[in-house]
Amino acid sequence: MIPVTEFRQFSEQQPAFRVLKPWWDVFTDYLSVAMLMIGVFGCTLQVMQDKIICLPKRVQPAQNHSSISNVSQAVARTTPLPPPKPSPANPVTVEMKGLKTDLDLQQYSFINQMCYERALHWYAKYFPYLVLIHTLVFMLCSNFWFKFPGSSSKIEHFISILGKCFDSPWTTRALSEVSGEDSEEKDNRKNNMSKSNTIQSGPEGSLVNSQSLKSIPEKFVVDKSTAGALDKKEGEQAKALFEKVKKFRLHVEEGDILYAMYVRQTVLKVIKFLIIIAYNSVLVSKVQFTVDCNVDIQDMTGYKNFSCNHTMAHLFSKLSFCYLCFVSIYGLTCLYTLYWLFYRSLREYSFEYVRQETGIDDIPDVKNDFAFMLHMIDQYDPLYSKRFAVFLSEVSENKLKQLNLNNEWTPDKLRQKLQTNAHNRLELPLIMLSGLPDTVFEITELQSLKLEIIKNVMIPATIAQLDNLQELSLHQCSVKIHSAALSFLKENLKVLSVKFDDMRELPPWMYGLRNLEELYLVGSLSHDISRNVTLESLRDLKSLKILSIKSNVSKIPQAVVDVSSHLQKMCIHNDGTKLVMLNNLKKMTNLTELELVHCDLERIPHAVFSLLSLQELDLKENNLKSIEEIVSFQHLRKLTVLKLWHNSITYIPEHIKKLTSLERLSFSHNKIEVLPSHLFLCNKIRYLDLSYNDIRFIPPEIGVLQSLQYFSITCNKVESLPDELYFCKKLKTLKIGKNSLSVLSPKIGNLLFLSYLDVKGNHFEILPPELGDCRALKRAGFVVEDTLFETLPSDVREQMKTE
Repeated sequence: MIPVTEFRQFSEQQPAFRVLKPWWDVFTDYLSVAMLMIGVFGCTLQVMQDKIICLPKRVQPAQNHSSISNVSQAVARTTPLPPPKPSPANPVTVEMKGLKTDLDLQQYSFINQMCYERALHWYAKYFPYLVLIHTLVFMLCSNFWFKFPGSSSKIEHFISILGKCFDSPWTTRALSEVSGEDSEEKDNRKNNMSKSNTIQSGPEGSLVNSQSLKSIPEKFVVDKSTAGALDKKEGEQAKALFEKVKKFRLHVEEGDILYAMYVRQTVLKVIKFLIIIAYNSVLVSKVQFTVDCNVDIQDMTGYKNFSCNHTMAHLFSKLSFCYLCFVSIYGLTCLYTLYWLFYRSLREYSFEYVRQETGIDDIPDVKNDFAFMLHMIDQYDPLYSKRFAVFLSEVSENKLKQLNLNNEWTPDKLRQKLQTNAHNRLELPLIMLSGLPDTVFEITELQSLKLEIIKNVMIPATIAQLDNLQELSLHQCSVKIHSAALSFLKENLKVLSVKFDDMRELPPWMYGLRNLEELYLVGSLSHDISRNVTLESLRDLKSLKILSIKSNVSKIPQAVVDVSSHLQKMCIHNDGTKLVMLNNLKKMTNLTELELVHCDLERIPHAVFSLLSLQELDLKENNLKSIEEIVSFQHLRKLTVLKLWHNSITYIPEHIKKLTSLERLSFSHNKIEVLPSHLFLCNKIRYLDLSYNDIRFIPPEIGVLQSLQYFSITCNKVESLPDELYFCKKLKTLKIGKNSLSVLSPKIGNLLFLSYLDVKGNHFEILPPELGDCRALKRAGFVVEDTLFETLPSDVREQMKTE
C-alpha cells in the first residue's frame, strides 16, 4: 500500500509560504487531499483484491424433434427411478451439487484475466488511476509558482523580508506611535500639516523647496525621551531592512511573472475541471456489476461465453460520484478565483487605507508582482501589508536615520569637533552623514554650521535655539527647511556658502534671506542657467555685501548687477571659461574689491577703470601679456592692492609710478625680466611680490620703499642684492631663495624687525654673523640649508633656537 505522505512532495512548500495562500487555495488543497485519498483507496483495492470473477455459460446446440424424442426415450430407459422419499423410519441424506464445468484453478485465472482485459470497459479498469493522476496534476498546478525558479526566488525573498518587517521592533514602534494618537490629535495634525508645515513662499511666490513638507508629519520629529527605546543593533537592522525593501521593490516591479503564472495555473485548473466533468459524466455509467464476456478460448477451456462479476463496480460507482462532487466544488472554487483575478486590477496596489489610518502620507503605491503579492497577503491577513508599508515610507526611513544619528552623535561628541574657521567663528563641520542630528541644536554656542555631502537635510524649527549662529555652509547637500527655521535664518544668517554639482541643489529659500551679507556659490552653471530666473532673485538680498561665484559663466549675470548698489566685494572664479561683456561692471559704483580669477582675460577690462571706489583688484590666472592700460588706474585714488600674478606679463610699464596709492603689489608667476626703477616711486608699498619671474637685477631705488614689510624675489635669476634694500628697516619678511646669490651682505643686521628669511637654494658659502642682530628672527622662520646654518656663530644659533 502506498501511503499518502509519499505524495507530499508534489504539494509541499515552505511553511512561511502559507501567507501567500488565500482561502480558496487552502480549500482546494483540502479537496485535493480528499480526491487523492479516493484515488489511493481505489488503486489499493485494485492491487489487493480480485478485479473480476467469471463463470462459463452453457449453450445447448439446436437438434430435430425425432432425435430429441429418441434421446428422451433413451434417457427415460436409462434414468433410474427417483429415490424413495425420506421418512422418519428411513432417513436419507441428499448432497447439493452445482453445474460441473471441469475447469481447474489456472483456467479460471486465465479466463478472469482475459475477460478483464477484453470485456471490461477501460473507464471501469482505470478509474482510480485517473483520479490519482488528475489529483496530482491539480496539486502541481496549485503549487507550481512556488517551485518555478523564476518565481520562487522572488517569493522566497519577499517572504523573508516580510517576516523581518513584521517582527522588527521599528515597525512596532512606528505603528504604536500612530495608534497612540487619539482622533482629536490626528485632526490637529492634519490641520497643522496644511498650515505650519506647508512650503513657504518667497517674495515672488516661489516655493521654499520643490518637495512639500506635508509628507513629514509632526509626529515623526524624534522624541528625545524615547530616543533610547531602540538600541543600536536594532536600529542598524531596521536600516538594512529599508535598503533591502528598496532594492527588492525595484527588482520585483519590473515584471509580472508571478501574476501571469498564477493566472495561467488557475486557467489550466479550470480547463482540466471542465474536461474531467465532461468525460466522467458520460463514462460513469460504464461501471457495471455484471459483464458479458465473449472470448475465443474454447480450444483451451472448452467454453467461449462467460458471465463475469466486476467485484468493485458498486464501490467504484459510488467513488466516482463522490469524486465528481469534489471536482465540481474544486472547479467552482477555481472559477471564483478567476473572477477575483480579473474583477479588479491586481497589478496595482494602493496603500490609501494605510495612509489614512497612520497619517504617513508618503507611502507609495506599488505595481506588478509587488502589488500582486500584497493582494495575496491581504487575503491571509491585512496586518502584514500594513506593517510592511512602514518600510516603504521615506518619512519612516528618515525618522529611523534621525534616531540612529541622535544616538550616535551626542552633544558631547559634537562639541569635540568644534573648531575656529577662516572667519574666526566657532564652526561645527559635519561630513558624509546620513542626515542632520537633532543634537546639533543643543550646542547653543555654535556660530557656524558646515554640512558637506549630506543628502536630504531637514532643518527643523529647533535651529532657533542657536542664538549665535551666523554662518551656514552647504556643500553638495539637498536641503529642506521648516517655515519657522526659515524665519530664524532670515533674521540671523549673515554668511551662506553653497557648493553644488546640480542647479537643483541650490536652495530656493536662500533668495529670501534679507539680512544675508555674504554669499558664496561654487558649482557649474551653463550659459542658459546663468540667465535663469532663480538667479534674478538675488535682487531681494538687500543686505548683500560680498558675492563670490566660482563657476563657468560667460558673462556677469544680470542678477548680480541688480545688487550692485550695495555690493562691496565681488569674486568670479571662472575655471578657464572666457568672461566677456564686462560693461555691467560700470554699474557697481560701490564696489571696493574685485576678483576676476581664471577668466581668460587678455587685457585689463576698461570697465574696471570706472570703479572709483575700488580698493583691491585681483586678476589672477588670466592671459594678460601687456598691461599698458595700467595708466588708467591713476584715476582710482583708493586702489591700494593690485594682484596681477599668474599671468604672462613680460614687462612692467613706467606708468606704474602714477599708482602712488598702492600698498600691495604682486607680479609673481609672470615672465618679467627687468624691473623699472619707476616702480619704486610707489613709495607706499608695504607688500611687494616678484617671485617666479626671470629678474636678474634689483634696482637700488628699492631703498625708497621705507614702508616695505614684505619682499619676495624667490625663484628668479638675481645674482646680487643692492645695499639699499637694507634701508627698508620695517621689513619683516624677506624671501630671496632659489636665486644665484653668492654673498649675503652684513647690512642685513639693520633689519631689526625681520622675522622670516628665506635664503635656501642659492650659492652661499657662509652667513654673516650680523644675522644675530635680527632679534625677531628665529630658527622656525629661517629657511636655510642645515649645513649653511652651522656656519653661524654658536651664540647666534642658540639665540635663534630660543623661543
